[in-house]
Amino acid sequence: MSFEATQKSAEAFRTISEVAGELDLPQHVLRFWEARFQHVHPLKRAGGRRYYRPEDIDLLRGIAKLLYAEGLTIKGVQKILREQGPRYVGELGRGETDFMTPLRRVVAISSADAASNVHPFPSRAEDMLTPEQLARLHELLGELQDMKSRLMAATHAS
Repeated sequence: MSFEATQKSAEAFRTISEVAGELDLPQHVLRFWEARFQHVHPLKRAGGRRYYRPEDIDLLRGIAKLLYAEGLTIKGVQKILREQGPRYVGELGRGETDFMTPLRRVVAISSADAASNVHPFPSRAEDMLTPEQLARLHELLGELQDMKSRLMAATHAS
């Protein structure tokens, strides 16, 4: 069920059945995610009826993308929520950013920047990478993207 089909404004709150229909997920999955992801907390009214705000739906859509499209585990998504925050996951849900963007930003550091010791996280020594480490990270990213493509192809073939 799409937002247009419900005849509600984009800013209107949605029930769990409306959100489940929009995200093509069973209602029990949304309830389960409430227990697993501390940032998922719809408003609850009398009788425990859940109402989701637009930002809640964006967050849920981002979680679904990370779990189902990117293949992360629940712990992986929890880590992203801790490190990047719910706003980032909501942006994923709205399609405003790409899951790989932070990694691409690190990999995209030019060799001149790396050679001159300019890093994206200069305040934390553990985040600083040598040119060799950056090159290896870039190589690994390519391998991972290739493996993901193969897995997706194998999944769709079976």
